[in-house]
Amino acid sequence: MKTKSIKYILAAGLVCCGLSTTMTSCSDVLDEQPRSQFDPTFFTTKAGIEGGLTSLYAHLRYFYGNGYYLNSLETGTDEYTYAQSADGNFKDADLSGVGSMNPNNSIAGGCWGAAFANINTASGIIENGAAAGIDDALLAEAYFFRAFDYFILVQTYGGVPLDLGAGDLKFNTSTVRTSVRNTVPEVYAAIFADLEKAVADLPENPRLTGTATKNLARLYLSKAYLTYAWWLENPNNIPTYPECSRDASQANSYFQKAYDMAKQAIDNPGPYGLQPTFYDVNVATNDRNSEIMLYADHDEDEKFGNGGAGYGWGSGGSPENFAYWMETWNYTEMTAKAASGATINPIQREAVQALGRPWTRMAPIADNFMEGGVWEDAVKAIDSRYDATFTLRYHTNWQKAGGTEPYVFGANGMQVGPNEVYFSWVPESEDANINYTGADGKLGFGEMPGRADFVVAVNHISRKKYPINWKIGIYRTDNNGGLGSKVNGGSPRPWNIAKFSEFYLIAAEAAVKLNDNANALKYVNVLRERAGKQTFSQNDNVAVSVDNSAAMLAATPATITIDFILDERSREFWGEGYRWFDLVRTQKWAERASTYRIAGSGYTDKDLESFTRDIPAGYYLRPIPQGQLDGLIMSEQEKQAYQNPAYR
Repeated sequence: MKTKSIKYILAAGLVCCGLSTTMTSCSDVLDEQPRSQFDPTFFTTKAGIEGGLTSLYAHLRYFYGNGYYLNSLETGTDEYTYAQSADGNFKDADLSGVGSMNPNNSIAGGCWGAAFANINTASGIIENGAAAGIDDALLAEAYFFRAFDYFILVQTYGGVPLDLGAGDLKFNTSTVRTSVRNTVPEVYAAIFADLEKAVADLPENPRLTGTATKNLARLYLSKAYLTYAWWLENPNNIPTYPECSRDASQANSYFQKAYDMAKQAIDNPGPYGLQPTFYDVNVATNDRNSEIMLYADHDEDEKFGNGGAGYGWGSGGSPENFAYWMETWNYTEMTAKAASGATINPIQREAVQALGRPWTRMAPIADNFMEGGVWEDAVKAIDSRYDATFTLRYHTNWQKAGGTEPYVFGANGMQVGPNEVYFSWVPESEDANINYTGADGKLGFGEMPGRADFVVAVNHISRKKYPINWKIGIYRTDNNGGLGSKVNGGSPRPWNIAKFSEFYLIAAEAAVKLNDNANALKYVNVLRERAGKQTFSQNDNVAVSVDNSAAMLAATPATITIDFILDERSREFWGEGYRWFDLVRTQKWAERASTYRIAGSGYTDKDLESFTRDIPAGYYLRPIPQGQLDGLIMSEQEKQAYQNPAYR
C-alpha cells in the first residue's frame, strides 16, 4: 500500500498524527525518531503502536513552552499584562481596550490542532493496541493522554466534538468536513472514564523517565473532578456552550471525589514527593526531579530534543521552548561608565536561568508586589518562593564576553566589579529611601545611601522593566565560562507541566468547598511550611540557612477561603500557565483581574497608571479558531451556531 500522510479534518481544522516517534525498551528515556508520515496500517503493528505512544509525549512540545500559548493563559489575568514590545497577540489577550478577543488571533488557536491530533493518535492506539500485543499498562498511557487533551479543550472552549469522523472516541482515517459539538457533561464523562481506566492500569513507577503513572492520572482526575464540580455549581452564572442543564446539587459529590483522589495520591506518593525547598523544585540543575510528574521534554541535542528545531537564533515557534523570552525585559540596555572611561553594557545577554533572551512581551502587574498583593512586603520577608520565582538582582557579566575592565561605576559613584550586583528591585517599603533624581536618567533607576547598585522599588514596575520569571529561564551546560553561543534560541530545559505539589492545593480547594476548614488548613500549610525554608538564595547566588516555617504557619489565616487558595496557587505556580484556568474554574477572573496598575512603556516611567479590563461572562470560553470554521461544509448559519456565542 502506498505510504501517505493521513490527515483528519475535524470541522476543517487540520488534525493529523504529526510528528511520530519510536520507542525502545532498552533505554530509560524516550527514544525519538522524527517521522513525517504514517501508513494507515501503522497502528496495527507493535512498532507502530510504540511509535504512537512516544508521539503522545512529543506532542506536548507543540503548546507547552510556546510563548503564545503561555500568553493565552497569563496575559489578561491578575498576574500579567502586555509589556512594552507586545504585539497584537498580547494586547488582544489583555482585554484592556488595546486589542480585541476574536476567532482569528492566537488566543483562539491555543492547543486546538495539537490536542485533536493527539486525541486521534491516542484513539488509534487504544483501538489497535491489544491486537498488536500491547499490554494494558502501555495502553493506559493512551487513555491518559486522550483525557489530558480533552480536559484542556473542555476548559478552554466548552463542549467539543467526541466524534472526529468515525464515531465517538473512535480512530478516524477519513477527511471529515462536518462536526457536532458534544456538551460539557458528555465530554467530562469521557474524560472521567479514560482517567479512571488510566488510574487502574498505569504502573506506580514510570516505565521510562517522564512517562505516565497512576499518580499522574490521579492528579488530572482530581483536577477534572474539581473543575466539573465548579461547573455544576456555577456560583456566578457563567454561561456554557453548547447549552445544557447542570445540576448544582451534584457539585458536592464531585468536590468530594476531587478531595478523596488528591488525598489518596498524597498518602501514596510512589516515586513522587515534595522537594526540600521551593528553589529545589525550579532550579535548572535539578530539572526532572521527583516533584515533577509530567514535562514537555527538551535537551541540548537539537535534532532529537527539540523536534529538529535549532537553538541558535530561535524561530519563536513550536516545538521550541521559547516561552521564557516573553517574560524577560530588555536588561541589556543598561549602560555604565567603566574604569577606562568607556561606556559598556555591564549586564549582557547570557544563557543562564536569571537572564536569557529578552522580548518584553509580558509584564507582571505591579499590584501583586504591593500592599495587599500576593507578593506584598510581609510575604517577601518570610516566603522563599519570592526569591525562587523572580530575578531581583542583576549581576554584571561583561568579563564573560572577554571584557577586561576591572570595574564600572554604579550608584553613588561607587565601583561595581565583575559578577557584582549592578541593579536591584527592592520592596515597596524602601521606596521612601530612594533618590530617583540624578541617578541613571536613561533607565529611571534610583540610588540608596551606601549602595553601589542602582535600585527601583517594585511599586514602580512598568511595561518596560520588571522582575524576570526566573523559574522558566534558560540553562545550558555548554557556555564554557562565556555568555553562551546559543543564548538567543529556545531553552533546552523541559517545560514542567504537572507537579506533585498541586495535589495539596487541589485537596485544600475541595476542602474549602466541602466546608472542611481543618483539612484545607492542613494541606495549605504543608506547602507554606516548606516555603519558609531556604538553603540557597538564587538572587545572591549563595548558600543560606533560613527557617521561616513557623512564621509562615503563623501568617496563615485561621479560615481558608478560595481567594487565599488562589493566592497560594499564584505563589506556587506564578507565570507557568496555570492562572487563566484557575480563575475560570473558580469563576473569579473578572473579580480579580478587571482592574490593575502598572507604570508606562518608557524606561523613566515610574508612576502607576490604572487600567480597566472588560471581561464579559461569555469570555470564560475562548473562541473556536476561525480556520476551523472556514473549512466546515455547512451553512453560514450552522457555522455561526458552532462558534461560542460571545464571538459571533
